[in-house]
Amino acid sequence: MVYLPAAFTESRPEVLVEHIERYDFGLLVSHGAARLIASQIPFLAERRNGALYLQGHIARANPQAADLDGDEALTIFTGPHAYISPSWYESSPAVPTWNYASVHAYGPARRIDDADWLRDLVRRLSERHEGREPKPWSMQGLPEPYMQSMLKGIVGIEIAVSRLEGKFKLSQNRPAADRPRIIAALERRLDPEAHAVAQRMRQREPAP
Repeated sequence: MVYLPAAFTESRPEVLVEHIERYDFGLLVSHGAARLIASQIPFLAERRNGALYLQGHIARANPQAADLDGDEALTIFTGPHAYISPSWYESSPAVPTWNYASVHAYGPARRIDDADWLRDLVRRLSERHEGREPKPWSMQGLPEPYMQSMLKGIVGIEIAVSRLEGKFKLSQNRPAADRPRIIAALERRLDPEAHAVAQRMRQREPAP
């Protein structure tokens, strides 16, 4: 579990799922025989029969594949983050901190070796990300023997999500007068991450 002070807790399911879909390159953590193991992989979120499933794949040679036997796994989806200087606050003393947004997804993970399932997963993954390209690549043009050899080199993963925890630490614990100052300072940076944090903060400010 993640340390979740009440001020930073985000529990709205629609917000948590939107975060997962936007920051879908997740860190999969599982516990095998006497050790933790982690893999960074892209995921697809699928809603099925009222439940949320996370789907992805890893290399067949990856020892983590042996851990996916129904035991609980953790997947971490890290969003924007930025350093916060105490010089931005209206009052002192104060110390530096870090603002960020992150979602942790828990649930039993199962390994999938079915070739048709894997082919469909790889197709959906590539279509999702190629959709942003001006000339999208398609796996349909690959020679079938090559495609089959590639599919033999991976195993599928599906996590039936049983719990989501969202931690959106966005200066909610600071006085209301500080937050506009923090947002303005972040927006002055030449840093897309800082701008993304500022945008998240703006979305949570009460309407004027």
